[in-house]
Amino acid sequence: VQLQASGGGLVQAGGSLRLSCAASGRTFYVMGWFRQAPGKEREFVAALSTSTGSTSYGDSVKGRFTISGDNAKNTVFLQVNSLKPEDTAVYYCAATSVRTVIYRTSRGYEHWGQGTLVTVSS
Repeated sequence: VQLQASGGGLVQAGGSLRLSCAASGRTFYVMGWFRQAPGKEREFVAALSTSTGSTSYGDSVKGRFTISGDNAKNTVFLQVNSLKPEDTAVYYCAATSVRTVIYRTSRGYEHWGQGTLVTVSS
């Protein structure tokens, strides 16, 4: 099983990025994103049910971030718009091949990618 996250970078406040997570190795029922800023706990960002298409977002990103997926490519995307300096963090892709409902906590996911750094300058 492998989750490969990409798309991070340095962007000015108000800018946008598109993060990608390519998964391989098995079928995943839910794929999502978490983030962790220096000195802070890992935070739920968004998740997508690959079977139903339902989504869930963290309160701090609602209306600015959009998660989507390409089941044929086993890939999930995170479009991040209207970025703020407080969005600066390492963004981790996560997936579960066991649970079919969306969890907003990290314990709901048993597979993790290596993370991609998003830095937002003011």
